[in-house]
Amino acid sequence: GLCLLVLRLFIGVHVFLVSCALPDSVLRRFIVRVMCSVLGLFVRQSDPRLRDVNVRVYIANHVTQFDHNVINLLTSCNTPALNGAPGFICWSRGFMELGVTGSRAELVDSLKVYSSHRGNPPLLLFPEEAATNGRAGLLRFSSWPFSILDVVQPVALQVQRPLITVSVADSSWITELLWTFFVPFTVYQVRWMPSVPRRAEELSEDFALRVQELLAMELGVVSTRLTAADKTEHMKRLRHTSLLPFAPGSQPLAARPRMPSSLTGVAPEDVRITAMAQRVKEVLPHVPLEVIRIDLAQTNCVDTTIANLLEGGVPFFPESKEAGTDLPAPSASQAAAASGIQGSVAVPSSKPATKQFAKSPVERHLSLQERKRALYDYARR
Repeated sequence: GLCLLVLRLFIGVHVFLVSCALPDSVLRRFIVRVMCSVLGLFVRQSDPRLRDVNVRVYIANHVTQFDHNVINLLTSCNTPALNGAPGFICWSRGFMELGVTGSRAELVDSLKVYSSHRGNPPLLLFPEEAATNGRAGLLRFSSWPFSILDVVQPVALQVQRPLITVSVADSSWITELLWTFFVPFTVYQVRWMPSVPRRAEELSEDFALRVQELLAMELGVVSTRLTAADKTEHMKRLRHTSLLPFAPGSQPLAARPRMPSSLTGVAPEDVRITAMAQRVKEVLPHVPLEVIRIDLAQTNCVDTTIANLLEGGVPFFPESKEAGTDLPAPSASQAAAASGIQGSVAVPSSKPATKQFAKSPVERHLSLQERKRALYDYARR
């Protein structure tokens, strides 16, 4: 792999220079495609006759940071740069700079003007706005790519690679490029689908949802309602969880608590559940240990169990003070979150907690934020 990486780095420079020197044409795409096969990038396409030359917008699922380069080897198209500062890096990666740094409405207006000129190549857009591995589901499509023109053509993209996972979450395009050079080959399968017109009086959101369902059926995955913002928030939580003191694997081996002698001969799975239950018990000493073990058997995660107990998702009766005299007493905020179904304890905050269920969604959201803030303050102390 290292030998391939070093060799392909030098070949990659030549591929970049050739792609910059030759004008956009069928000959250029053929030469670059052959040279990319030396780099381990093999591109296959199914049903090329379905590609409509009159369609000005291609819609594709997003798997890697080089999807636009791969599809550009098959047909001439441009992908606008949505993230990152414009400059040499943006240009060298094959993105089109529009010079628009404002809202999405300004971007859509610029793309409409671009598409109105028939001499410009078609647009290749990724409504997911974030890369996934393409094996589980599609992120929810944004509606702005479907407000440019009334006819789009979906493109189903699948990527296969031996030994190394494709599109690892939270990895940079440089890392993806180096792993592409390291592994023996990476196969991109491009499937053209029939063009999809907008229905009469159909909103952009409904149009995007319909195309998303068609692409999901073609790829054999689930059409989810998760967005790129949800993925970003999930990655933030994963990074935060890895830094928590009770996160699995965050403590050195010498600092981990020893198992009691009564656990000798118990199955490793039970020992692991018991150790995780003890960590939850340290955070929530008023929760019965058996309730913690039952929820851990289902979630298999300390953080998820703590969240379920704090948010009232698992009903229980708090233990008395005599049951846990050697443990620190829970704060009022913990008791309020854990026994929220009884509604007998108030959450400490700058304003008193409401005695009844708020009718307004905004008030309910603010009440939830106040409780979460109180729990965070207690955890920091």
